[in-house]
Amino acid sequence: MTSASQFSDQSQQNPPLTDIEELTISFVIKNLNPTLLSYDFLNMSGIVPSDWELAKQPITNQRGSQVSFKNGVNIIAQPNSVSFIEGLGAKEVKDLQFANIAKKYVDKMSNAEYQGVSISPKIIVPFSQDEEGGKNFINDTLLNKGLWRDFENVTPQASLNLFYELNDRQLALNINPAKLQQSNDISISAVLFAGNFNYNLSNLVGENRLNKITQIIGTWSQDLQTFRELIYQKFLQKAVAEKASLFES
Repeated sequence: MTSASQFSDQSQQNPPLTDIEELTISFVIKNLNPTLLSYDFLNMSGIVPSDWELAKQPITNQRGSQVSFKNGVNIIAQPNSVSFIEGLGAKEVKDLQFANIAKKYVDKMSNAEYQGVSISPKIIVPFSQDEEGGKNFINDTLLNKGLWRDFENVTPQASLNLFYELNDRQLALNINPAKLQQSNDISISAVLFAGNFNYNLSNLVGENRLNKITQIIGTWSQDLQTFRELIYQKFLQKAVAEKASLFES
C-alpha cells in the first residue's frame, strides 16, 4: 500500500531538496486475517498509546487494513503479513516509534505463527529538475554503455535488482527512477533505493522464535546504518557531491 509517489506528500512550497527516508518492519504470519487490525484493537490492547490521533479514517476489510496516525506511524495488514511504517523526515532516529509498536504487537500476538521478519529502509534521493536525471543516473553511473542504450532513438528506463548474502540475513535492493511532485507544480527527478533485509524464522519454534523476533526488532537501527553506508558510500559518493553543487544556486 506504499509507493514512491507517497513521498511527494512531504513536499512543501519551495522545499529544500533533501533526501527522504522511510522505514518498515514487516512480519509474515501464517493465516493472518487483515480484519484483525483495527484502531480499537491497537488502542484497547495497549499496542499504541491512547493519545495517538488518527490521521484519517481507518480501512478494514479482507483485502487489507490500514491505520494511520498523525505522528507518521502507519500500520498495514494484508493477508499473511502486517507492516509498521514510519517516515524519518525531520525526526531523529532515536525518536522513531514504529519499532516499539511492532514489538508491542508481537508481545500481544505471541501465539501467532510468525514465519519471517523483514526490515525495509527506503531512501529517495532528488537529483535535479531535469526530467531525465534519475533515469540518467542509473543508465550512466550504474550500467555499462552499449548499443542497448539507443534503440529506435529511445533511451530505456532501467531499474536494478541486487541481492547481498550477509551473515545472518539477505539484503534485496531495488533501484528505480522516481519523481517528486512539488506544490509549485515542479517535478523533481529522483532515484528510489528500496531495501529489504529478510530474516527467516522457519528453523525456530516457540520461545526461541519470539526471542529471535525481539532481537531482530531491537537491531533495526543497525540495518538502517548498513543500508545508508551501502547507498551513500557505494552508490552515491560521486553523485552526492554533484548534487550538492547543483543545488547551491
